[in-house]
This record gives sequence, C-alpha cells and structure tokens, in this order.
Amino acid sequence: MIPSPTQSPPAPPLDTSTMSKYRWTICALVFFATTVNYLDRAVISLLKPYLETEFKWNSADYANIEIAFKVAYSLGMLGAGRIIDKLGTKMGYALSTFLWSLSAIGHAFVSSTFGFSVARAFLGVTEAGNFPAAIKTTAEWFPQRERALATGIFNSGSNVGAIIAPLTVPLIAETIGWKWAFVITGALGFVWLVLWFVYYEVPARHARLTKAEFDYIHSDVDDMAAVAVESQPKISWFKLLTFRQTWAFVLGKFLTDPIWWFYLFWLPDFLNKQYGLKGTDVAFPVALVYVLSSIGSVGGGWIPLNFMKRGMAPFQARKMAMLLIALCVFPIVFAQRLGQVDMWLAVIVIGIAAAAHQAWSANIFTTVSDMFPKRAVASVTGIGGMAGGLGGILLTALVQKRMFVYYESINQLDKAYFIMFLICGGAYLTAWLLMQVLVPKMKLINLDNPEQ
Repeated sequence: MIPSPTQSPPAPPLDTSTMSKYRWTICALVFFATTVNYLDRAVISLLKPYLETEFKWNSADYANIEIAFKVAYSLGMLGAGRIIDKLGTKMGYALSTFLWSLSAIGHAFVSSTFGFSVARAFLGVTEAGNFPAAIKTTAEWFPQRERALATGIFNSGSNVGAIIAPLTVPLIAETIGWKWAFVITGALGFVWLVLWFVYYEVPARHARLTKAEFDYIHSDVDDMAAVAVESQPKISWFKLLTFRQTWAFVLGKFLTDPIWWFYLFWLPDFLNKQYGLKGTDVAFPVALVYVLSSIGSVGGGWIPLNFMKRGMAPFQARKMAMLLIALCVFPIVFAQRLGQVDMWLAVIVIGIAAAAHQAWSANIFTTVSDMFPKRAVASVTGIGGMAGGLGGILLTALVQKRMFVYYESINQLDKAYFIMFLICGGAYLTAWLLMQVLVPKMKLINLDNPEQ
C-alpha cells in the first residue's frame, strides 16, 4: 500500500539484533506507575459496601463523590500536561506520583461524606499527571512504529491495578479495616519513586543508553528534525486548540473515557445489585474483566504494528485498528440478556468491551505523538484528558446520577444499566467517525509554521 502524500513513509527496517533494549525498562517503570495510579483510584469502588454502611450513602452520594474526583481530574489534566512539558518527564512524573500517593493515604483520615469528596478531589487533581507524563515518556523513548505497543503495555497497568484491587482491598478491609486499604495501596507510590530516580533519565542524558538504541529511538523520518526544535518555547493551549488534530483527540477522549470510568466505578455495584455479589465474592468476576482488559491493551498496540509490518502507513494502520476495536465494544448491549442465561456470560462480554476500550486507548493516545512534535505531546494529552474527564462528569451528572437514583427508587435498576450499556456500545463508533472527519489524513504538525 502506497502512503498518502501527506504522510511520512515508514522508516526503513533496522538491524536491532545487537542493540540494547533499555527503552523497555523505561516502559516497565511507566507500567508500574500506571498500575499504582489505577489501584489508588479503584479502591473506593470496592470499599463502597463498607462505606455505605458506615456513612449511610445512597447512589446520589456515591455519584457526588465520583463527580468530585472527575472534576478535579479534568482540571488537573489541563494543568498537568502543561507542567510536565515545562518540568520535563523526570521531575513532572515524580511530583505527580508523590502528591497522589499522599492523597490516597489521606482517605484513611476522612470521617464524613463531604470529607471523601474533598479527598477524592485531591486524588483526582494529582493523579491527572500520570497519562500526560506517560505519553510524553513514550514519545521520547520509542520510535513511532513501537509507540502503540509501548503505550498498550504501560496502559495495561491500569488493568493490573484494577485486578489487584478486588483481590486485595476487600481482604484488607475485612481483616484490618477499610482505612488500611487506603494506606497500604497509597504507600506503593513511594516505592515507585525510588525506582524512578534510580533508573530514569531522558535519552540524550542517559548513561545506560547505547548510541545504537538512541539512533533507533530517533530513526523516524522527520524525527531528528523534530529533536532540533525541542528546546524552543512551549506552545500555548489556545494555539493548540486551533488545530483540527487537537479536536480529533479531544472528541475521541470526550466520548470514550467516560465509558471506562463507568466500568471502574460501577462494575462492582452492577455485580452487587444484579447478582448479589459483595466483598470477596466480587473479586474474581472483577479481576476477570480486567485480565481481559490487559490482553486488550497489549493487543491494541500489536494490531497497528502488524498492519505496519504489512506495508500500511502508521496513521492509516492506527485508524483501521481503532475501527475494528470500536466494533468489538458493541456486544456489551446484550450483556444483561446474556447474564440471564449465566452471570459469567455477562462478565465475559463486559470484559471484552473493557478490553476493547484499552485497545482503543493504546491507539488514541498514540495519535497525539503521530500528529504533534514531542514538545507539545503532554499538553495535547492533558487537553484531551480534561475533555475525557468532562465527558465523565456529564455522564455521571446528567445520566448516571439522575437515572440511577430514579430507577433505584422504583426498584428497576436493571433498566438504568441497560441504558448505560447502550451508550457504551455506540460511543466508540461515534468517536471514530468524528475523528475520521476531522483528520482524514495524517500530517506531523509544524507548530511554528502550520502551513507546512
């Protein structure tokens, strides 16, 4: 297949047989950070039955606490991307992890429903730094052909965190109390900080990186030219918002991020209300969903890489992969009908949809580094992350909060979940179509001369 004239052709194959692979050590560090990030945010969904009893919560109270997290996360995303572009990945990532770990531990000292809203807000604004820093790190350490795979691997940490949570948090809560669940999980961030400072530096200054691997990382066509301008002033948000490429990413995140948040915050509740599962009983079904999600995350990075190996241009490979992934989400519409046959059928189809989301996420994040130079990657990622958070807020406030409270009051909560599954099934195809309209062809943006 011949690349479009506006697309850079794939870089020629390189001999990597004798080259060091230190970039995968960096990928492992980002994977660990993402695991901790999602473990910390997932804890409250598994402690919901315990906290409902102690603080007399209803669905509206929990939704308000969820909204507090999402509002703070959205605002934090916008600022975090800018701060990380300014401080660089090493210090920016470290600062974010330090602050969100303190925030996670702080939940243990809360004694009211309002206090949980405040604690979740602090956690949201500080956790927002993870993905802008992670995507920027990936753009710095991997050539274009490997970025979706690297993103899929580190993004699978979100699933691993969500797997570890149901296997450990209810057990901790039942043995030594719910407060210790927040303390123990929050403390893992400080372990990561030690490893980060020991092993991380940007490629140009890293003592462990060989010249061969450095050249491979920067082997893309146009990449060395991009390196030359990385020291130039950062680009304002307003200028970034003038590009259709920014809006393609923003709308893609706005429509699909809320779906993942729905799985994260409401899956244990769905299993509890539909099938009576609680505490340790919910651990294996939730863990299975996120095991499938991990497979989807890595697979989502492999699909476009396989297309590229067959000669497809990178951006075209990315879009084809995202269309296939969007189609894989649709069967979630039938989750409840399948659950009437057997609960595990519902769990599996939800797991497939969650896996498809993570595959989608691995690719949509990578479109940023496909379209923008590295000095703008964290900022664009932050803008898109904010849009995803706003989408989550709107979904919770306008749909989940009112709808769930209403249907719960008339004892028909299953209808609320059916409507949510319909929304899940259509979100990704809608997002793909909008992105296709906005950016039908890929062109690496010259921020200093957009006409080029």
